[in-house]
Amino acid sequence: MKFRKLAKALAVILTTTPLTLAVAHAYELVIPGLMYRTGPYAPNGIPFANGFADYLNLLNERDGGIEGVKIKYTECETGYNTKRGVECYESVKGTAPSGALAIQPLSTGITYQLIPKASKDKIPVFSMGYGRTSAANGKIFPWIFNFPATYWSQASVFVKYIAEKEGGLAKLKDKKIALVYHNSAYGKEPIRTLEAASKKYGFDLMLLPVDHPGQEQKATWLQIRKERPNWVLMWGWGVMNQVAIKEAASIRFPMDHFIGVWWSGSENDVMPAGKSAHGYLSGAFHVAGANTRAHDDIKKYVYAKGKGSGDLKRVGEVLYNRGLVAAMWTTEAIRNAIRIHGTKEI
Repeated sequence: MKFRKLAKALAVILTTTPLTLAVAHAYELVIPGLMYRTGPYAPNGIPFANGFADYLNLLNERDGGIEGVKIKYTECETGYNTKRGVECYESVKGTAPSGALAIQPLSTGITYQLIPKASKDKIPVFSMGYGRTSAANGKIFPWIFNFPATYWSQASVFVKYIAEKEGGLAKLKDKKIALVYHNSAYGKEPIRTLEAASKKYGFDLMLLPVDHPGQEQKATWLQIRKERPNWVLMWGWGVMNQVAIKEAASIRFPMDHFIGVWWSGSENDVMPAGKSAHGYLSGAFHVAGANTRAHDDIKKYVYAKGKGSGDLKRVGEVLYNRGLVAAMWTTEAIRNAIRIHGTKEI
């Protein structure tokens, strides 16, 4: 029942309202993190993991947890490897005392494998802006949540944005749009949407897969130079992003016609290219920077006490904030479950 209660609460997430409660409670709320601080995707995984952990630590230090119940954070290293991700899930799902209240896989491949497992175990999976897009249908996937957006919606937004820049949807006819994508379940997610849009609006779609981890892209960008698409979209991750941006600069592709999904728009992705990355665009579903009350409180209650997960100077980076909002939305769902069902032992 406790997982069913949380799943219902995940559907009614509210804005964070910090509470200061001094009441001690022996019970703990288990929130696992399936993270990757090692491997080829660690430069992107580390800031996300730090933001996630720091926000949970903030709630414990500032508020005494959630509604006065301390959070027990359990991090498991996946290395962005699907097999290890499943092993992590099995190792953390039964963590005492509450059991895993929600799972954040941080990988589309891992999410696909966990959908049947977590559904059987009745544990909510929060694949925030990633994973299986069709899981947004709660009638079929009641335990899977990909709030606040999906890859299909992101692809649709990109097509609409391009149409606006070109002068309307009718102007897309005979235009050429290339998709440079990570050759994995993650990278393939937008293809069906873009194919449907291509058929509907009459633009040509180029599909250009990039194999893991994404360091070899010379042939891809030589093809782009030859075919001369009007726009390039990117579904990348890790080193693939920075290599793509540098390669685009090397062939003088116009950066203001190069758009990345929200996983292709962090400081790590553009800084290696320096000024050549100027004009590059990406999607987003949260703010960047460290100018919010949450950031101020993390500095005050976490880093000032020597309990921060990473470098204070990196607090507020794009992927740090993504981990932060993932933790924020997860904990607000738990707070709602506690309030809705009148028990702190969910």
